[in-house]
Amino acid sequence: MRSDSNRLPIAPVVALAAGLAVAGCTGISLPSFGTSSEPPPQPATPAALPSKYRPDDIVGRWGYAAFHREADRTRTVNAARGQCRNPYVIAKGPTGGVMMHLADQRQPTELKLKGGPGGRDYIGPDGDAGNPQDREILSFDGRVLVTRYVDNDAGNRYGNMVHVRCAPRA
Repeated sequence: MRSDSNRLPIAPVVALAAGLAVAGCTGISLPSFGTSSEPPPQPATPAALPSKYRPDDIVGRWGYAAFHREADRTRTVNAARGQCRNPYVIAKGPTGGVMMHLADQRQPTELKLKGGPGGRDYIGPDGDAGNPQDREILSFDGRVLVTRYVDNDAGNRYGNMVHVRCAPRA
């Protein structure tokens, strides 16, 4: 027969092993144990690029027309000039933007002038430059503003939009 005095008591050994295991886990952050840590920092968003145009540059009364083929550009500029008897008015917005219509919208919305990558400029709602609701400024010489919607569908429907500055009212 065996003597019980040669056996180690098992309960204290198990308790000691469990205590060491739990103590080792407290220094490790495991999501399953409900420990929380700070979320990783978000990468810094690049600052919005300024547009080379100011809202005051485009506020005013404009004749409007549009073309789809570059060959029609000159004719369209002349047609837009003829629309000054019924001008499209671009007003200054309440927070410093410009009041213009977005694609398929009946009411004007305040839009911002935004600079984008590659020296491009846009007119659109708050957000990154070049989003689908933006219009890219294709050319602007102070008198003739040519824009096109970034969104392909809207760009195909509206074409290249020509705004010709109307003479001041007498």
